[in-house]
Amino acid sequence: MISLKHIDTPVGKMRIGATDEGICLFDFLYRKSIDSIMSRIEQLSGDRFEEGEHPHFVLLEQQMAEYFAGTRKVFDLSLHFVGTPFQKSVWEALLQIPYGETRSYKQQSIFLGDEKAIRAVAGANGQNGIAIIVPCHRVIGEDGSLTGYGGGLQRKKWLLALERKHSGKVVQAELF
Repeated sequence: MISLKHIDTPVGKMRIGATDEGICLFDFLYRKSIDSIMSRIEQLSGDRFEEGEHPHFVLLEQQMAEYFAGTRKVFDLSLHFVGTPFQKSVWEALLQIPYGETRSYKQQSIFLGDEKAIRAVAGANGQNGIAIIVPCHRVIGEDGSLTGYGGGLQRKKWLLALERKHSGKVVQAELF
């Protein structure tokens, strides 16, 4: 069984999913692709989502409250990535982008060892079902523009502004 719960956050209602291995879902309730992401998780894990509590939820909710308050910059949660080996490598690479910083899709492709894999990296980014914790919102266009985000560009802009505010880093002017 995959435990499922809904919580309210400053960026809207979110769904949390967890197995005994860790958090496998933390995504926007009304995201267009949420059903396909949840179906992928069920199919690849061989389990079904069922409403209920899980011990991983307590720590996630605490750390998310700290993140939104600007006091947590790195998450310390057990994560359970459910995807293809390529998707998992892209999601692991996202975890390497420091709080308050951004990377382009091209930079992520180079980091993963294939500069020409920009579209594949962007596609895997879009299939990330663990929003904020696996910071796909930190990936932007090469020209600095905000490009695609499953939670919507307004949320992406808001999350990046929150991180800039609390990062203590001087950030060059961006195009958004």
